[in-house]
Amino acid sequence: MAFSKQQLQKFANLIRIEISDEKLEQMNIDSVIDWLDKLQKIDTRGVEPMLNPAQHKLPQRADTVTDGNIRDAVMANTPDKAGVSRGYFAVPKVMDGE
Repeated sequence: MAFSKQQLQKFANLIRIEISDEKLEQMNIDSVIDWLDKLQKIDTRGVEPMLNPAQHKLPQRADTVTDGNIRDAVMANTPDKAGVSRGYFAVPKVMDGE
């Protein structure tokens, strides 16, 4: 099944893409259509349709705290020590309070 340049341009317009004439000359859409025809001929009777690939649950690890109570080690990373004694990071003002 061969497509003309005009047909390919019409398809491109329908799917809202812009393709140059040079690119249309290079396109080998016939091989894609042939491949799709082969897929259509595959016998899928008796095969359950897969509605969602996420049907299969991935194994999950237990949600446990492994390195808690390290507030002091985290607070040691702050460049501004103003809020460290109260347990927060001090940052520059971002917005003016009106």
